Amino acid sequence: MSENKNFHLPDLGEGLPDATIVEWFVKVGDVIELDAPLVSMETAKAVVEVPSPFSGKVLKLAGGEGDIIPTGSVLAQFELDPNLPQRADGQDTGHSHGHAAPAPTPSTGQPAAAHPDKVVASDDGGEIAKPAAERDDAGTVVGAMQSSNAVHAEQAVAVGGVKAVPAVRATARKLGVDLSRVRATGADGAVTMADVKQAAADGSAKIGAAPAQAAVAAPVAAPVAATRPSESRTPLSAAGRPMRTQPPGVVAKGQPEPLKGVRRNMARVMADAHSKVVPTTLNDDADIHAWVPGNDVTARLVRSIVVACQKVPALNAWFDGDALTRTLHNQVDIGIAVDTDDGLFVPALRNADMLDARGIREGVNRLREQVESRSISASELSGYTISLSNFGMFAGRYATPVVVPPCVAIVGAGRARHQMTPVMGGVEAHKVIPLSVTFDHRAATGGEAARFLRAMMDDLALAS
Repeated sequence: MSENKNFHLPDLGEGLPDATIVEWFVKVGDVIELDAPLVSMETAKAVVEVPSPFSGKVLKLAGGEGDIIPTGSVLAQFELDPNLPQRADGQDTGHSHGHAAPAPTPSTGQPAAAHPDKVVASDDGGEIAKPAAERDDAGTVVGAMQSSNAVHAEQAVAVGGVKAVPAVRATARKLGVDLSRVRATGADGAVTMADVKQAAADGSAKIGAAPAQAAVAAPVAAPVAATRPSESRTPLSAAGRPMRTQPPGVVAKGQPEPLKGVRRNMARVMADAHSKVVPTTLNDDADIHAWVPGNDVTARLVRSIVVACQKVPALNAWFDGDALTRTLHNQVDIGIAVDTDDGLFVPALRNADMLDARGIREGVNRLREQVESRSISASELSGYTISLSNFGMFAGRYATPVVVPPCVAIVGAGRARHQMTPVMGGVEAHKVIPLSVTFDHRAATGGEAARFLRAMMDDLALAS
């Protein structure tokens, strides 16, 4: 008699309570082998390919593309095939599948009953609770990881005749690009991220676009649709009065949609930070009139933060509000805020205190490229000691950037401008960069924050 097995969504190494289905590689009724690609899932930090934990027939798939699946809930059901290889009982997969774990409480993240090897997820970040004697798992790939902690690189998987890694497929879906119509330039005929973005830019592979031979019929139907009264809008009624879009008393609003992936995590993190931190912000302008040509603004901002952290270590720290403990750091790891269409990423520029201007620029470019291609590892998105939001590259002078625990401070840099500055004998037009330093007043004093800001301004005032 065949045996049925449920596969529960494991903690994908992200410490988050759920993940979003990007694409199934199988359908109900298919036969799949052990460790063959099953589904790609999008978390707040990556698109992860999840391999099958069993060999056999697929009986049930939990949800479709775009559905949010809680960690620990059933993802798929299989009918095991005794003639195909199966993972030995008790063999480590690298992650707990949480098949008996009670659902975590959204507010506290605590399960109804503790167990040493079940998935534990919370709004503060999740982890796999395990005995101290077990090895730490650093991977983000679910599969047979018995002998190694190495993170496996994403492999391009052929689905529907198109070869592409999960991150490329997710990007194509968001940009409305039909992968089957994209000209592939990658190795072994794989579609790359650049291919998808190029197709989106030139409109050569839009999903649902009519084939060339059918394009002739399109203009015939268009005028008919345009004449339908229900689809036309005018600012004035027949009586010449402003046209209402809704009857009186009805609030016009769009169709609600669930937040997913990065934005979903951002909502959780911001709410958690707001409930825990006691924020205070100081603002001032750094005079960069003395700068010689060729200065890299981001590199100078990073350098000034390093200098300030070395002079005022209290802001280069972590604070535990529950235990009331503070951890001062010798190294300076700066979280660099990167804005994307998917939401906010904050990758860590490690050992910024050891980098020169060129090293800083190369590091920032690398992190930005990895974020844009969604190839950045989860370990690069945490563990920074202080962060920088250079929002001035878009607009804005001052801000109250959000301090995310356990960090104590974040620096915001506004849009540079020229202002009239008093000097001996008159006034001059000097270029300045607006600075905002938000700090957790539980862990640092106003004097420490002011001295930190002063140290940044002094370093930025140097010619190079």
